[in-house]
Amino acid sequence: MNMLVDGEWRTDMFQATNEEGAFERQTTPFRNWIAGSDVPEHIEAEPDDRFEAEAGRYHLYVSYACPWAHRTLLIRALMGLEDAIDISVVDPYRDDDGWQFTPEKEGCTEDKLYRSDYLRELYVEADPDATCRVTVPVLWDTKEETIVNNESREIIRMLSTGFGDVAERDVDLAPEAIREEVDEIITDIYEPINNGVYRAGFATKQGPYDEAVDELFDALDHWDSVLEDQRFLAGDQLTEADICMFTTLIRFDHVYHTHFMCNVQYIHQYQYLTKHPRLAVSAA
Repeated sequence: MNMLVDGEWRTDMFQATNEEGAFERQTTPFRNWIAGSDVPEHIEAEPDDRFEAEAGRYHLYVSYACPWAHRTLLIRALMGLEDAIDISVVDPYRDDDGWQFTPEKEGCTEDKLYRSDYLRELYVEADPDATCRVTVPVLWDTKEETIVNNESREIIRMLSTGFGDVAERDVDLAPEAIREEVDEIITDIYEPINNGVYRAGFATKQGPYDEAVDELFDALDHWDSVLEDQRFLAGDQLTEADICMFTTLIRFDHVYHTHFMCNVQYIHQYQYLTKHPRLAVSAA
């Protein structure tokens, strides 16, 4: 698979699975934090004073096809940050050249900042010697002309806790009183559900596939039972955890069930999980 190696684009370097045939997600390399935002306890980082939250300073690069980028778009909309943080949208189809800007296609835009042809050009602009995969979302700083962060979980926390002064809506998606619980839930659903569909879909051997599918549907069963007694994952309030679950559930029946072979059951067959996306949209 394709990736940057010392700033050069290679199509023969990245191996998505290990020797046992199990999918392994790579760690993202850009992990800076917006000043004044909350850093979860499990993350070894500190807010950086270089990156002050300012309207018009930051830019999101996204794909509408990507559930990880979808998270950031939802938080941006819920917080009322559309005017404060603009976006550029890549082509939903990624080929050997990586994420491409195709403004002639419906729903896509040009690179509004640099008129780049490919997203990888932004990665090299941020680090000429970058060795990494080129992924979305990307939170870009137009002042420092660099990538602040390209890890979706961290970007949504920065948006929800660091940009309150420039947000148009007073929405708390990570309430301090339950923030630790929200973080625990996001961690709990990540490996078996959010990443689990990819572990199943990209597995190249039967053993890792079976393990991923078993863990996925065990986790879905668990959260279906949790939602029997409460509206949302952390109680009666919409939080970041629900956004992280939503972007997987909303794609499940149409994409993951068939294309990623997560076909034990459809989400619409769950009594309570099937209601979660509608409740999340209603609350939003």
